[in-house]
Amino acid sequence: MSEHFPVGRELFDDVMVPNYAPSAVIPVRGQGSRVWDQQDNELIDFAGGIAVNSLGHCHPALVNALKEQGEKIWHLSNVMTNEPALRLAKKLVDNTFADKVYFSNSGAESNEAALKLARRWALDVYGEDKSQIIAFKQGFHGRTFFTVTVGGQAAYSDGFGPKPGAIDHAEYNNLDSLKALISDKTCAVMIEPLQGEGGIVSPTPEFIQGVRDLCDQHNALLIFDEVQTGIGRLGTLYAYQDLGVTPDILTSAKGLGGGFPIGAMLTTTDIAKHLKIGTHGSTYGGNPLACAVGEAVIDTVNTAEVFEGVKAKHQLYVDGLNAINAKYNVFTEIRGKGLLIGAVLNENYQGKAKDFLVAAMAEGVMTLVAGANIVRFAPSLVIPNEDIVEGLARFEKAVAKIAG
Repeated sequence: MSEHFPVGRELFDDVMVPNYAPSAVIPVRGQGSRVWDQQDNELIDFAGGIAVNSLGHCHPALVNALKEQGEKIWHLSNVMTNEPALRLAKKLVDNTFADKVYFSNSGAESNEAALKLARRWALDVYGEDKSQIIAFKQGFHGRTFFTVTVGGQAAYSDGFGPKPGAIDHAEYNNLDSLKALISDKTCAVMIEPLQGEGGIVSPTPEFIQGVRDLCDQHNALLIFDEVQTGIGRLGTLYAYQDLGVTPDILTSAKGLGGGFPIGAMLTTTDIAKHLKIGTHGSTYGGNPLACAVGEAVIDTVNTAEVFEGVKAKHQLYVDGLNAINAKYNVFTEIRGKGLLIGAVLNENYQGKAKDFLVAAMAEGVMTLVAGANIVRFAPSLVIPNEDIVEGLARFEKAVAKIAG
């Protein structure tokens, strides 16, 4: 029999590495877009585990998939394949540009695989001089040493010794900045089709098309990091499908598992062939439990009804946040797409995004930040409209306390 002892926030400080500073609130159960903490206080979830809980908490389709697979088989090494992995891969291929899928456990792992594949492709096809990777300032691609160096925020990659080389950063939405860096030595350009951590910044149509054209001109691969924007978050299965630009490699995670850890890298047959047997691997990639849940997510999300709902709910948020701002004058703009939304704080509230998050939590609504000056919202794709209305009413109370 397991030993029982108090499990409160103070236990974190005793037993956990101090790289996080979690809230005192410890949620213990959830249903849909609402969660309850240890004291049974109810919270409306506008955070979604940072765009992960794509169908909210304990969605019946996901619970059933996990239970059914849990009674069958949990894990196999990649010496063998399994049915859930093959079914999920087939659905990803059938609904995207891709021909081939590689499974991992996370967004960082998916991006690591994408970057390694791009480097190996360039080496095989063009030789060792074609190794430069270009990404974008304020971009975010994960926390492995390779991906955090490709990410355009030095604060995350400094302090760990010599960084991987041949990585440069252009300015997002500035094509001239990319033109100044790109050459025939560039093997890949990695970009988010909407910058998430960097501030909920959408690309202009001219910019994203220009990035594709420059990659074509210099025989470089275009990698779309869709870890946060994928799986219906912006109103299409993947964001590229609404931009008129198709990448060569696409990475996915977060919402793909609806809360169960899984990642995927998608690409074409011609590029995929460069990851020959033994060149890369993952112990848990393609795990049957994860892939069974991922398949249930795709089956549930990949419908016109859900995508149209995302667009309608986006407008409900924008209208509600603009109404709050008309009263309290705290934001300069509400930006983003689908259910990835950023409320940008004005000059009177610079650096205070975390204050809004803390105040919102006290009023019973979970939000996020994207940097120090933006309050971010990434709720369930199927959050009921009444939860949006109620959550925004709670958020308004938080704004009122800060704007006082």
